[in-house]
Formats: sequence, structure tokens, C-alpha cells
Amino acid sequence: MALAEVKYPRALACGDSGVSIEFGDRIHELINERVLALDTSLAATPLLGIMETVPTYRALMIHYDPVEVSFDEVAGHALTLAARGTEAVTVGRHLKIPVCYEEEYGVDVDVVCGQLGLTRNQLIDVHTSPEYRVFMLGFMPGFAYLGGTDPILSLPRCAKPRQGAPAGTISIAAGQCAVHAVEGPSGWHWIGRTPVPTFRDGDVPHFAIEPGDKISFYAISPHMWRNMKRDILAGADLLEVVS
Repeated sequence: MALAEVKYPRALACGDSGVSIEFGDRIHELINERVLALDTSLAATPLLGIMETVPTYRALMIHYDPVEVSFDEVAGHALTLAARGTEAVTVGRHLKIPVCYEEEYGVDVDVVCGQLGLTRNQLIDVHTSPEYRVFMLGFMPGFAYLGGTDPILSLPRCAKPRQGAPAGTISIAAGQCAVHAVEGPSGWHWIGRTPVPTFRDGDVPHFAIEPGDKISFYAISPHMWRNMKRDILAGADLLEVVS
């Protein structure tokens, strides 16, 4: 007997206080746009009892208070909004982020170059050429998952995760790229680091990068990295918003 085809969007129960509204089963920009559209629609058309929404690659997690509202009410409200399409998508910003690719800032850069058969300049050219899309934040606070990485840079995750990836680390793995907002563990390949903080304690929102944003990277020297870091510590805001 053939398995029944899954129809999207669909609502799945996550414990007794969560609903996951799924829009597909793969990483795709159009699927992610529908996730963000629903997130925007729910913010504009709130339902009593919904406490938080968390957009991911292909689904929107909705946390709710089961004393205030039921699973059926939350799921029904969300699916009704989802059926309206993607007209509610908020166009993200286009951010330009500086990255130093020297080994002091990207400890894996030369190992990655050796595995891929690239010079460091070639890796920089390949990595800075695309315009990346921020699909989601997750894993750690502000950890931004980016799509759009050139297939030339495809590597599996490291065999053993490591502690202490510094805030600002730019890493690649499994056909994806990431920007690390805070220091923490990582099983990805650390190829560079930006001096521009993407976690801003005390500011709202706390994270400078949000789902739906576009990101372009550009290379800087260690001298430029140190100068920019000095200016940032003195209060300068060097996150460049193109549009």
C-alpha cells in the first residue's frame, strides 16, 4: 500500500502547549517565506493565549497557554491565516558584514582550503560572492542559519564538535553558512570572524540579524578588523544596512 501524500500546511501537536505549522519537508526559500508570512500574520492578528512564535526553515512553532486556549483553536487560527498565502511576508533588510579570513580569526580556514583544493583567496572569492538568505535563528541565541552557500564550499560537519567558537565566527557545514552571535560550541568549520556584534545586550531586538534578511560578506584585513573592533567598543555602529 502506498503511503498517503502529506498535504501542507499541516498542524502537529508538540506536547500540551505547542503547535508546529509545517509548510514542507525541505529547505527552500518559498517554503521559508510562507513560514515568515504566517509569523507576520499571527503578530498582526493575535489570539489570546499565544505566548511566542519561533520561525524555522520549514515550520512555525507556536507556544501557547493551554489554560487560555486549546490546540484546536490555535491550529485552526493559524491554518486559516496560512491559507491566505504569502502576501504578508515582510521584506528583510540587506546587510553587509565584514569578515577577516586570516587563520587568527578563522582557525579552520587553511584546513578547509586544503580539503576543497582552494587557495585562501579563492575561498574568499567564493564565500563573498553570493547574497545569502537568513532562514532562521536557532541552536544558540542569535545563531543565524544562512542559505545560498556555493556548492563548492560543501563540507560535512566536523567529526567532533568543539567548544569556544568566538562571537562573530563565520562557519560553514552541510551546504550552509552561519553567523555566531555569542560564544559557544560548534561542529561547523570556522573560516572567519566579523568584528560587528550581532547580539546587542539591552537593545530590542537583541539580535541584529533576523529571519528573512539578506547578507553579503566582504573581506577585511586583520588591521581593519582591529580598527573596526576599536571603533565598535567606542560606541560606533558599523553594521551596514544596504536596503
